[in-house]
Amino acid sequence: QVQLVESGGGLVQAGASLRLPCAASGSIFSINAMGWFRQAPGKQRELVASITSGGSTNYADSVKGRFTISRDNAKNTLYLQMNSLRPEDTAVYYCNAAVKVVFRKIWEDFWGQGTQVTVSS
Repeated sequence: QVQLVESGGGLVQAGASLRLPCAASGSIFSINAMGWFRQAPGKQRELVASITSGGSTNYADSVKGRFTISRDNAKNTLYLQMNSLRPEDTAVYYCNAAVKVVFRKIWEDFWGQGTQVTVSS
């Protein structure tokens, strides 16, 4: 199967930066789009940023200019560079990827277990 493992979360003060990596491993034939989502307490999970296999990116309005999504296709790793963090960025951040598993012919959606980011004011 396929595993996505996020890391890099933590407790920081407003204005600080964090970098979240997400490593994909397992029976991977190919990875298409990847993305970061977040879920704050009492709120629905929302898209933060996404990136295609070709490198085209998309961002939520709330993070434009502060967050940067990138990927290393050779390492099957996704990154989220978060600058100028705000208390409203506090959430569990999840990695998502559309993966074609070896010996299967369909794209499947996989999620990581999430990493907590807490921003204090």
